Amino acid sequence: MADRYQQFTLSPIGRQVVKRLGLPQPTPLRRHRPGDPTVNGPVLVGAAPGGRLGDAVAATLKDVRAQVHRAPVERERCSALIFDATGIGSSEQLRELYEFFGPTIRQTDRCGRVIVLGTPPEAHQDPRAHTAQRALEGFVRTAGKELKRGATAQLVYVAEGAENALGSTLRFLLSAKSAYVSGQVVRVGPAEVPELDWESPLRGKIALVTGASRGIGEAIAETLARDGAHVVCLDVPAQGGDLAEVANRIGGSTLQLDITTENAGDRIAEHFAQRHDGLDVVVHNAGITRDKTIGRMTPQQWDAVLAVNLTAQERINERLLAVDSPLRPGGRIIGVASISGIAGNVGQANYAASKAGVIGHVQATAGAAARRGATINAVAPGFIETKMTAAIPLFVREAGRRMNSMSQGGLPVDVAETIAWFANPASAGVNGNVVRVCGQSLLGA
Repeated sequence: MADRYQQFTLSPIGRQVVKRLGLPQPTPLRRHRPGDPTVNGPVLVGAAPGGRLGDAVAATLKDVRAQVHRAPVERERCSALIFDATGIGSSEQLRELYEFFGPTIRQTDRCGRVIVLGTPPEAHQDPRAHTAQRALEGFVRTAGKELKRGATAQLVYVAEGAENALGSTLRFLLSAKSAYVSGQVVRVGPAEVPELDWESPLRGKIALVTGASRGIGEAIAETLARDGAHVVCLDVPAQGGDLAEVANRIGGSTLQLDITTENAGDRIAEHFAQRHDGLDVVVHNAGITRDKTIGRMTPQQWDAVLAVNLTAQERINERLLAVDSPLRPGGRIIGVASISGIAGNVGQANYAASKAGVIGHVQATAGAAARRGATINAVAPGFIETKMTAAIPLFVREAGRRMNSMSQGGLPVDVAETIAWFANPASAGVNGNVVRVCGQSLLGA
């Protein structure tokens, strides 16, 4: 559904009205198109004394052919500002953030990127260093809210020994693929990172996307196919026609299955073992809503949502992480949560519980996934422009669109691009993360 308010703000009259009344003025976001460069302007790089990620940052920027500056150039807009804060070990040293960003942050270009790199606070035994690294989160989230014109801010905690695993995450956050991701904290751990073709990082991989017949699931299937994967599109038999249309368009195949059946995990394992000789990427996108306030909700409405959105994922993942699973080494499991699972939402006690459960499942299962050489992560979408959100009453819909740092709703492709980053073989160090795709929504943490 078209965002008519945003269209109005882009007109000559609209620009005058919103400026005079102080109304939100959403900037059209730069999104990825095949052939686009990762960054489309100068990148300014800085570091606190003792930072350890300079070589890793330099290697990635060289690979993407970025124009790198080590000092600000007067009046020149920057596509990105990157600051290595791993050397900060006390609250006094947090002044380094101000010294770098104070004179430069206003040079961030339209749809630019601010990225701060730190060390996981819990890795420090010194309480002062732990404190200082945790303080980076407040700085980055504030920067995301102060930036305008579609720019974003992110914090990446890179563990000791994980320097070589930073590249995939840095590329994603620098690029237009992260258009609707802001104010997020990503953790990268040590991992072996393979060489790959960055234009087709999933070439030769087999992916499963549940709920793939429409909406966000359709966008996920399209994006993984774009990156080279053969995508098996799964949905209930009632969606068979739409499912086949999606699969045919992207050169994939279909699997009609009700994932709430107790043997769904076995059927999925059997399908991929026999027909594809294995499975590399699993995206648990299938989900339903049955909205009612708690006192008016029926047992059937509660049970249906929990069964589809959470219990089915648990059962399938237990099967896929078993010893005799078709999930190959380097496998990727990705769940779809929601900011409703973080902030709650009126009339969605069942849905919010299920999505909070997805987050808990990712956190609880990350260790088991790592022991199998796999990863498990989740996205938590905010207001995404779909047929479902188009049916929301006007004023509620407009509130959902405007109550974020970008003053607009996201698109299904924004969720899909984040999932594609998790699915990338080079994202081997990204495990147990939950990343919100919400334009830095004002709701929740």
